[in-house]
Amino acid sequence: MKKTFTLSKQERLKSRKRIEQLFREGKSISVFPYRVLYLPVAGAGAPLSYPLQAGITVSNKNFKKAVHRNKIKRLTREAYRLQKPGLEQKLTETGRQLMLFLIYTGREMPDFLLVKEKVQVILEKLIHRIDENHPPHT
Repeated sequence: MKKTFTLSKQERLKSRKRIEQLFREGKSISVFPYRVLYLPVAGAGAPLSYPLQAGITVSNKNFKKAVHRNKIKRLTREAYRLQKPGLEQKLTETGRQLMLFLIYTGREMPDFLLVKEKVQVILEKLIHRIDENHPPHT
């Protein structure tokens, strides 16, 4: 099976209702400089159009210029796009769905290597949490 490293429209978390639900009911992981909110969608409402939907934001308190916020979001999206297949595969194997929101909380402009490393740690933690909640059948 060919791996596709895309980030299509249906993979993005854009519904205001779902984002509010995620902030209200979601669990949190912190991997500096990111704070991550996630919520399994198993019984939490209507199913998603895709097994994994993600949103990304950067605080305008820490970065006043939109140019800088947008650059951090682009770097984060790219790192996420390249590394998400492992998490997607785990979700499809277990038949689960997940909403995810990455919040950049750092105060300094990161480089791509740092962002990629941190996003990898985040995705590994999420895979580990899915394994904890859904042990393999033997």
